[in-house]
Formats: sequence, structure tokens, C-alpha cells
Amino acid sequence: MADLFDIEKLEEKVILVGVSTSDDDDTMESLDELTDLASTAGAVTVGRIIQNREQVHPGTYIGKGKIQELREMVYELSATGVICDDELSPAQLRNLEQELDIKVMDRTLIILDIFAARASTSEGKIQVELAQLKYRLARLVGLRSSLSRLGGGIGTRGPGEKKLEMDRRLIKDRIAQLGRELADVKRHREVVRMKRSKNQTLVAAIVGYTNAGKSTLLNHLTDAKVLEEDKLFATLDPTTRMLALNGGQEILLTDTVGFIRKLPHHLIEAFRSTLEEAKYADIILHVVDASNTQMEKQMFVVYETLANLGVTDKTVVTLFNKQDRVIEKETLRDFKADKTLCISAKTGEGLEELKNILEQILQEKNILIERIYPYADAGLIQLIRKYGQLLEEDYRAEGIYVKAYVPMEIYGNVTG
Repeated sequence: MADLFDIEKLEEKVILVGVSTSDDDDTMESLDELTDLASTAGAVTVGRIIQNREQVHPGTYIGKGKIQELREMVYELSATGVICDDELSPAQLRNLEQELDIKVMDRTLIILDIFAARASTSEGKIQVELAQLKYRLARLVGLRSSLSRLGGGIGTRGPGEKKLEMDRRLIKDRIAQLGRELADVKRHREVVRMKRSKNQTLVAAIVGYTNAGKSTLLNHLTDAKVLEEDKLFATLDPTTRMLALNGGQEILLTDTVGFIRKLPHHLIEAFRSTLEEAKYADIILHVVDASNTQMEKQMFVVYETLANLGVTDKTVVTLFNKQDRVIEKETLRDFKADKTLCISAKTGEGLEELKNILEQILQEKNILIERIYPYADAGLIQLIRKYGQLLEEDYRAEGIYVKAYVPMEIYGNVTG
């Protein structure tokens, strides 16, 4: 597989453009987030424009008057690019570039660009390149006229100019090849999941909005040494680690890709096998940045994304993280969660209580047994030790007395 390559970052000055279609939408907050995305991708935001319209202009995203205003702003601020807050159609992209005579990008392209920079494993690189090629294939005709302006800066990582010059057949061939490689990855993931299921190991998937503190939580609990950065999508590749609970039981913790509003469908498709870690998990640990003013909207995006992935009927524990940053403490609720807890993954506040909650959930999923085993069946007790929680063990004349919690899956094996 050809490696994704980075083009040396050029400091770009960009203007953000959004369309507000109702009085109660979150366009302003979405542009604030787009500012962070642009910064993560290596650009400086020098201005922004919001147009109030009943709907997005089908041909140019914004109307003629706003295009003129944007053209003047580009000149006055010496901007090198424009970023629109929604995914543009090929026609919108082409028409805007012709009107403004400047590089035009959309939210999807910026997120793909960040993912290209963050991908470190072969799986991550396959997923990102596949998403980028699908995105660019649809825009190939419109982009050819402006290839001379795509020589560097944000929005050009990964496949980049070299692959944009390929014809559609070559790009489709590459997409097919990456699809086969991704299918192999998916089969490998399924084998790993089957092994976990066979070993009766319960899995908790850590999900949440990007930059909510998922990696910090995994590191503090398991010493996973995952990169922690106060940036959007600081970690891309999922990490799985074993967590030993206080009662001796073990549970697997799996980090997942951070969610974000308007998460590109190209990415959801490409990262489906990774994101589906949540689908096959027994418990969902929903990490929320309690210090963020957009906390409730971010929680909505997470649940919406989980629903799109088919993640339903799971035990959900919502963790209101970053309590060390919360100035005014208030009662926090999540009516979709089975349990909630205030924590600080950075300082460790609440993490012992989290372990107790996980242990309690495991016990609820287990069955209490109390019986005497003949000495000839002592091997069954090893099975209980491995997969259950041994509460009492007493060697008596008539056999070995055992009181323990065991998973439903092995109950028949140790009582039959």
C-alpha cells in the first residue's frame, strides 16, 4: 500500500463561511468548532461570515451578495483560503472557486486532512486514504481546473495532487484495492472479537465527543501510554487494554475514534469496523467534557452517531469528565444512561468509584452460585477463578465449598 505523504505545512489564513437556516440552529457554535479544526489542520482563522437563508444555495452555498462580501473580505484580510461549514457538492465547490479565485475547502475536507495527519497504523492509513479517495473522486472534475492552487497547505494531505491527476479508472482501482485490504482488517477484528467472546472477557467501549478526555481516562486506568493532547482528534487509532478490578475480575477497555458534529459519512463508512467496537461491547463508557458549554449538544451528537451505527440496548455509564476545570458545580444528568459519575481523568477523581461501578455491572451480568464440589472436580474451580469472582472457598471433608459469581455463559459448565 502506498504511504500517505505530508506536504510541508504552509501557514494559511482562512475565512470561515456558514449558513444559518433557522433562528435556533447552532451555526455560531459550529463555526467556533470549525476554527479549532482549522487550527488543528494548521490554518489561522482571520474572519468569518454567516448568511441567514431558508436553505443552502444549491449552486454556490451562499447567495450572490454574500459572495461579493466574501470576495472583498478575502482581499482585505489577504486570506489564502475559504472553509465552508458544510460538505459542498462538486458544483458548489467549482462555482465558488470560480467566483472567488481562491482555494475553497469544506468541513469534510478539513476533518479528512486532520485524520491523514493523525493516522499512524496501517489500518488507520487505509481507512483515511479510502475516505479521501471517495471524497475526491466525486470532485475530480471540479478540482482539475484548480490543481495549480492545491500545491500545499491544509486540505492536500494524503492522496493529494499526485492522485488527483489520475483518471477515474485508476482511482476506482485504488478504492477497490483499499476496500479489499479493509475487508481483511474487518475479518481480523471479528476473529479477535470471537476470541474475546470465547474467553468470556467483557468489553467496555470508551466513546465520546472528540477531545472529551477518552485517551486520558484509558491512560490513567491502564497505563496505556496513548497520546494525550488538548486538540481535536489527538488520537485516531483505537487502543485496547485490560483493566483489573478490585475484586479480581478483569475487563477490556477499548478507546474509539472521537465523534464530532457533521462527521463525514465517508469517514463513518471507512471507520465502520473500528467504530463498531462500541456495537460489540458489553458496556459503553460515555465520556463527556463537563467543562464545555456545548456539553448537551455534544452528548446529542454522540448518541445520534451511536444510533446510526446500530449501538442499542447497551449498559451506558456516562462520565462527566474534566471536573478539575468545572468552576460552578451543578447536578449533571443523562437520562439515556444507566449510571452517571463525575470524574477527572487527569487528577484521578472518581476513578476508584468507576471501578466499583464496573464491578457492580459485571456482578449484575453474573449468576451467584453456592455449592460443594467433589475433590475430583477441583478443576472447575479454576474455571470459576478465571472467568468469575470467587467470594468464598472452604476445603471440607465432603468436598470444596464455593460461593462465587460466574458469567451466564459458563454457568452450565460449572453446575452441570
